[in-house]
Amino acid sequence: MRKRLSVPVVLLVLLTAVAPSAAAAPGVRTAPAHTAAVRTGFAPPSGQARPNAIPPGYSFWNLQLNLCNSGVAGCFDGGKSVPEAQQVITNWAPDVVTLNEVCLPDVRDQLFPTMSQTWAGDWVFWAFMPAWNAGQNAPYQCANGRGEYGNGIIGHVPAANWAGVDARGGIYQSQDANTNEWRSWVCTYAVGNYYGCGTHLASGNATAANLQCNDLLRNLVPAFRSAEGGYHPTVVGGDFNLKYKGNPDIQACVPSGWYRKGDGDVQHWFVTADLTFDFTREIGMSHTDHPGWLVATTTS
Repeated sequence: MRKRLSVPVVLLVLLTAVAPSAAAAPGVRTAPAHTAAVRTGFAPPSGQARPNAIPPGYSFWNLQLNLCNSGVAGCFDGGKSVPEAQQVITNWAPDVVTLNEVCLPDVRDQLFPTMSQTWAGDWVFWAFMPAWNAGQNAPYQCANGRGEYGNGIIGHVPAANWAGVDARGGIYQSQDANTNEWRSWVCTYAVGNYYGCGTHLASGNATAANLQCNDLLRNLVPAFRSAEGGYHPTVVGGDFNLKYKGNPDIQACVPSGWYRKGDGDVQHWFVTADLTFDFTREIGMSHTDHPGWLVATTTS
């Protein structure tokens, strides 16, 4: 368990959605993306931000959480997974947290404040990208009016290294044709420091999930880096609904210059090789159907 904390707040999110097109493979629907909305928010720190990259030898920890908090799935436990996740964040003090199956208020109003308290004195930021309801041509909603449903990411930057944050999110072009829940991705750039991305891939169509995985790692992440600050260390976490030595094998999705650390099931972290691997930890959780998955690295 670590302690180093953060208070100032940053939010910069680009939301993109899609419209249907012709299928690229059996059971897979393909759709070009268009911009749906942009939301931003910003709170400056005390003192002046300095654009210094996180230094070599910095312990950089990454936590993946699928909280099953839509209110629809059978694993939903009345919202108890969110305070459980708050405790995990407090205990482990990760630098990046990727979140699946969460509602927008879960990220904005509960998990983000917990991360800020955990890193009081440093910078913490968040971004959220909803899944897309293809049947309603609108962002997917959590049950009982609890807001948009999708993927979030929360990140930490030490105060001395802070230089701002940008974010972008989207709906994959390749989607499972048998469901109206179209899957999304979200990426953040902690300027001058690192990129962090989160996603939740198609659960009922391995072909679609494999296309989404390769699109994210080989197209979307490189395009985001090119549009922002060029290359910096990058981590991508989520529930990929693909397994090591499965069919398709998620290992085939790993780009050159990256490595993958999975939980033995469907949660994985993809990490650029300039973040040296230290250890992994599966964190038991009682109110969701997935454990927390922590991958600890060190900057080189």
